[in-house]
Amino acid sequence: MKALGAFRKQHHTVPDAVNAATSAFLAKLCAGELADEGEALFQRVRTAFGYKRAELALDVASPHAVLTARDFVFEIGYALDEREPAEFVVTRTLHGVASPDVLERPELDELFAGVFGAIVFGLGKGVRVDAVIDAVEALPDGAGLTVNYPSNCAQCVLTVDGVAAEVVCDGSTLEMRFPRPGSPRELGQEFLAVCAAFALTKSRVLAGLI
Repeated sequence: MKALGAFRKQHHTVPDAVNAATSAFLAKLCAGELADEGEALFQRVRTAFGYKRAELALDVASPHAVLTARDFVFEIGYALDEREPAEFVVTRTLHGVASPDVLERPELDELFAGVFGAIVFGLGKGVRVDAVIDAVEALPDGAGLTVNYPSNCAQCVLTVDGVAAEVVCDGSTLEMRFPRPGSPRELGQEFLAVCAAFALTKSRVLAGLI
């Protein structure tokens, strides 16, 4: 919190809880950094992709900024850390990608190199976590998939041989978590490797996840 330019130690105190008032306090303090990052990104995206005015827009309403481009949407959000209210986290999200080809464009990789640490998918119909666990545990040795889970099976973590990311399933979402931030193309390649591994199992439960 103290790292934000608008924080004045003579007048401000760091939050000790996360609530509407402290979140509004953060929104006020981070407005400058958010506006600067959003504007800089707007200019970089406009130049890299050659977008015209009608193809690119920036909306800043602290603590969130949304860059809407013809081919994708990029969001920046500030929030207090639930575990350490005196600190804040910044989440940067890429979504609404117009087509898989966009992820292969070198401009996108250059703009967002080392930015993303996860890919999240919503499971429209949902899935039973215990069914996913059973499907993995039923695979023969050497299938290249392992699973870990708590006793209540609230979620499970799948690991795929040769893939650095962990795949976390909680029944409503599937999240690939990477050990280090990467570019959209790097994350996309890991995603395709997971898809291939799931398909090779010939399990309808696993193949139907992504």
